[in-house]
Parts: sequence; C-alpha cells; structure tokens
Amino acid sequence: MERVVGTVVRGLRGPIINEGDNIEQIVVETVLNAANTEGYSIEDRDIVTVTESVVARAQGNYASINDIAADVAAKFGDDTVGVIFPILSRNRFANCLRGIAKGVKKVVLMLSYPSDEVGNHLVDIDELDVKGINPWTDTLTEVEFREHFGYKKHTFTGVDYIEYYKELIEAEGASCEVIFSNNPKTILDFTKSVLTCDIHTRLRTKRILMANGAEKVYSLDNILS
Repeated sequence: MERVVGTVVRGLRGPIINEGDNIEQIVVETVLNAANTEGYSIEDRDIVTVTESVVARAQGNYASINDIAADVAAKFGDDTVGVIFPILSRNRFANCLRGIAKGVKKVVLMLSYPSDEVGNHLVDIDELDVKGINPWTDTLTEVEFREHFGYKKHTFTGVDYIEYYKELIEAEGASCEVIFSNNPKTILDFTKSVLTCDIHTRLRTKRILMANGAEKVYSLDNILS
C-alpha cells in the first residue's frame, strides 16, 4: 500500500513536574492516557521523547538565580559589566539576566538592532532607512533610540524589551545603562569587563573583544560551567 502520511508528532500535556517526582511513571501514564483519550495506538518503533527541562526539574538539576549571581560576582567582582547581544525573551534569557544583575553593581546593556540574533525585532528595518540610521556603524543611546523610534512592543508578546530588561536589572539592585550597537568593540568604551550573551557568534565576539583591549570576557556558557 502506498504511504500517504509521513511522520506524525504529538505534543503531550502532562502534569506539572516537581523535584523528586517519579518521571518514569509520569511519562508512561501520560503517554498511555493520551493514546486512550485521543484514540490512537502505540506501535512498535514509535518514539517517546522527554525534554531535558522536565528531567532536570524532576532531578532538581538546575541553576537558581542566586547560583548565577554568585558565579557572576566571583568572575567580575565590583566591575561594571557589559552584557551584550542577548536575545529578547521572557522565558529563555530573562531569568539569566536576573541572576547576572543580582551579582553586579552596574550593567551596561548593549542590544543589537534592528533585531536580536534569532530575529526578534526592536524596530522595523524600514524605519532605519527612513531615519537614515546605519545599524552597522551607528551607536545609539537609549534616549536617542526613543527619540527616533519611540516605545516599540514585540508583535507577539506585547512587551517593550528595552523597558522590560532595564526594569528587571534595576529590580535586582543594579543600575543599568542601555545602548544599541552591532559592533562588539562599542562596549569597550564603557567597560573592559564583558559578558557576551550571543550564542552562534560568541566565539567571534570574544575574539574581537580580547583583540581590542577587553580585560575580562565571558560568554553564557562560561557561567556555572
């Protein structure tokens, strides 16, 4: 018989996982209950996957904000820290930023623009053309950014990430200055201690910083490593 359906993937909804829960039992019960409720069968060679975050939660194997703060403080001391090129995310980066801010006294937050490395936009690229701003050469202060573009909210989340990140940092007791640049060297005009938060380009960013006078340079994968 001709195959007319390819791979079928189902996301299963289970209970909230807490530390110490029996993850094996929960997974089995969730899979069987879903199959019974939805009326499909479990076949030989079917694959059940469990996300690492669920396993980590059951094992208690995760970092707390205080853990991050302690490691950042040990690495940077009382330095002003440049936190550069983070993605714009409430559930992926925000808690990391809370820990970072809790471990320092001042953060210079440098955001790439018009978007972060995964495509979340701070401003539409067409607006840069209208304003005559070159994102590869021009550095903007927070005041300058607001004067040009006002208060922009993310299309899907409705969050102004500039305001959100700044308030988050200050809520942890650190002062915050926000700048906008796509050139790693820009941060060195503000501090020689840098935590680079880009993922795919972090090795290049670290190389550029070290070659241009940075004194302490870490990336996210160095925190609690």
